[in-house]
Amino acid sequence: MANRFPLIVDSTNNNIKELPSGDNLDMTGSGFANLSAISATAYNETAVTVTSSSNATAISCAAGNSFIHTLTENTTFSFTNAPSSGASFAFTLKLIQDSTARTVTWPTLKWADGTAPTITTTSGGIDVFVFYHDGTGWFGFTAGQAMA
Repeated sequence: MANRFPLIVDSTNNNIKELPSGDNLDMTGSGFANLSAISATAYNETAVTVTSSSNATAISCAAGNSFIHTLTENTTFSFTNAPSSGASFAFTLKLIQDSTARTVTWPTLKWADGTAPTITTTSGGIDVFVFYHDGTGWFGFTAGQAMA
């Protein structure tokens, strides 16, 4: 499969430009150098709000890298659209506890010491987690708990 990239370097001033929505540039053809690094002074990630339905919350890796979820029911998370072997992916999840303590079940992943953390049960309590996929499996990290 060809590598697709939504950005292009303007050769007149070396500025990176975004291609119009829906357009892609095939970077594998002749005349394209291997793009090995991108340097940015700053960038923003859109925080994607996810919700649960029937006690299930799906986080699509294709939707972004920063997610927020307010617990309104006990939920089981699933992580979808992860990259295949040879690529990695990471995202952050801000988890906000409801006024009623809710529980979370995580998908199969590796936590430090092999045990998933206990989420904060205080109303409005905030936990932040980072998840990393190495192309073959998921790893979970606690970035902060009881933040509010």
